[in-house]
Amino acid sequence: MTIGMGEDDEAIISDRDLLIAAGTGDRWAFAQLMERHAPFALALGIRLLGNADDAEDVAQEAFLRVWRKAPNWDGDGDARFTTWLYRVVINLCTDRKRRKQTLPLDDVEEPPDPGPNGLDHLASTQMRALVAEALADLPDRQRAAIALCHLGEISNFEAAQSLGVTVSALESLLVRGRRGLRNYLSRRGFAASGDLL
Repeated sequence: MTIGMGEDDEAIISDRDLLIAAGTGDRWAFAQLMERHAPFALALGIRLLGNADDAEDVAQEAFLRVWRKAPNWDGDGDARFTTWLYRVVINLCTDRKRRKQTLPLDDVEEPPDPGPNGLDHLASTQMRALVAEALADLPDRQRAAIALCHLGEISNFEAAQSLGVTVSALESLLVRGRRGLRNYLSRRGFAASGDLL
């Protein structure tokens, strides 16, 4: 099965059809899947791992698995492709964290900002680092739930499927995760966390 390369076709071709075409060796279809979903997979990996290089490795491994699974894709029942992909990314991140111990963020020096607006950039960088620390302090499933629901346009239902839990269990993970973030930030002197994610 080969799918045409017209721009109008691209907008209406489903992920499932692209995956089936990729399974027959259609590189264009596979490239479309990557173009659609690699940015979110990478962002999810960064949130879960706190390291862009490791997240890039995870995203590449996830799409390598997509390429390998494409010829045998059965749709896993009624599950969406993205649900399966996000679960793969989460599992790869969990495996990587178990294998590799990284330096605490406190041990890493902040590089000086040569730009003209260095103070604002430094404050933003420090806030991102603080949020990354707070996320790293959460249990894996709470961190994954928050990353899935606050990173992109993913419904609670799809996030729950990606984590293999019910929607109510996901909502419980989100409540506990947000509470954990607030507690972490208040211990660091921030009375109101605001919308940090």
